[in-house]
Amino acid sequence: MLHIGMIGTGSISDLHMRCYAKNENAVIYAICDLNEQRAAAAAEKYDAQSVYTDYREMLKDPHVDAVSICTWNNTHAEFAIAALEAGKHVLLEKPVATNVEDALRIEEAVKKSGCTFVVGFVRRYDNNMQMMRSFIDAGEFGELYYAKASILRRLGNPGGWFADKNRSGGGPLIDLGVHIIDQCWYLMGKPKPVSVSGNTYRKLGNRAHIEHLSFYKAADYSSAVNNVEDMANALIRFENGASLAVDVSFTLHARGEESSVRLYGERGGIELEPQTLIVTEKHNTILNIEPQTDYKGLDIHGAFQNQIDHFVDCCINGTEPISPIADGVASTRMLSGIYESAEKGQEIRLD
Repeated sequence: MLHIGMIGTGSISDLHMRCYAKNENAVIYAICDLNEQRAAAAAEKYDAQSVYTDYREMLKDPHVDAVSICTWNNTHAEFAIAALEAGKHVLLEKPVATNVEDALRIEEAVKKSGCTFVVGFVRRYDNNMQMMRSFIDAGEFGELYYAKASILRRLGNPGGWFADKNRSGGGPLIDLGVHIIDQCWYLMGKPKPVSVSGNTYRKLGNRAHIEHLSFYKAADYSSAVNNVEDMANALIRFENGASLAVDVSFTLHARGEESSVRLYGERGGIELEPQTLIVTEKHNTILNIEPQTDYKGLDIHGAFQNQIDHFVDCCINGTEPISPIADGVASTRMLSGIYESAEKGQEIRLD
């Protein structure tokens, strides 16, 4: 039985804990949060034996085998490295770090520890994603040479730590863009990124004055601080000649919400969002094929369950992680490059 320690009890942590509770090979043993009342409430809900307000004390507990880290982005490196040095397996929420140097420090700690380390690129674990990966591996689409992905919120700044650059590292690019960039890069075969050209905009603020529309709010929601971008766009070029265009927003004067992930290959195309679709040719005819699956698009709850089950399996059986630390480092290089490009107003070389 794998004994889990939860570090952080914000909004995302409950998705982790629900899934651990459903895994017969894992038990939530300890919960840590700076807010002791919130940690105690989570411990009561999931029948955890120990409550901590200092993650270092929890890591000293010999009963804790593995940890899920669900904290502010700027703490990820510190907490992950400490956990690895304590001999704990780690599932770290994305992004792995807010800068490349910290991501590399985590990678070195993983190598030294010999522990399992899984990056929380949860969309990789969606059943439709893995189904498309099997189609790609079978050569159905040929070379995937272009991808385009968007998550555009018209009103969706979560406030709180998400809007505080010191803690988050950025806005919608590092929060939402990290997911769709990773989806495309993973399905494209993880080609080496060589350059990025990006733009970020701060034009609308958090729009806390808007009435009559509700939106997702962080557990520590406050509109007092907002120093992150409203939206970002970028073009990423890869060593094999492929390219990826992405745009994301927390707020935008748009008609509605938009989510799309599309990849284009020599022999066919893929759409993952808003629903899974295959575009191909047969007998001189273009076909739009809709796979018959349980969910037309992303099943986020199923993806989280798959991710947690995979992490537990990796810890117990030594299975190779689907989302290893090396991929987290590559992701951080791309994200950091985009922010640097936007700041300098020029293309940034990554190689």
